[in-house]
Amino acid sequence: MIESLFNQPNYLAAKKTLDAVELRQQAINNNLANLETPGYKRVDLAPSFEQELQRAAGSNDAQTLASLKPTLATDLTAKASSKDGNSVHLEQELMRMNQNAMTHSLETQMVSNLLQKMRMAITGK
Repeated sequence: MIESLFNQPNYLAAKKTLDAVELRQQAINNNLANLETPGYKRVDLAPSFEQELQRAAGSNDAQTLASLKPTLATDLTAKASSKDGNSVHLEQELMRMNQNAMTHSLETQMVSNLLQKMRMAITGK
C-alpha cells in the first residue's frame, strides 16, 4: 500500500529531478575545481537524461520514470576561450549553480508538499 504512494508519476518525476540536481551540482563543483586545469573539458548532466525525463513525465509512465538514472557527459557545446583548451567559464558556472539551487528548492518543496498530503491523509490532520 505505502509503496504504491511512492510510485506515483509526480513523486517519481520530482525525485528523479532531485537526483539530477545532485549530480549536476557535483559536475559544477568539478568544473569549478578544474577552472585552471589545462585541457579540461566541462561536464554536465547528459542531455539525453533531461529529454527522457520530460518524455516519461509527460506520459505519466511510472515504470520508465523509476528506471531513469542521471549521468554526466562532456559538454560538447562548451568552447575553450583560452589557449590551454579549458572549456570552463567561471561566470557561466556560477549562473548554472544559481539555477541548480533554485531547481533544488522548487523540487524539494514539491516533494515536501506531496509527503505532507500523504501525512494528512494518514493522520486526518
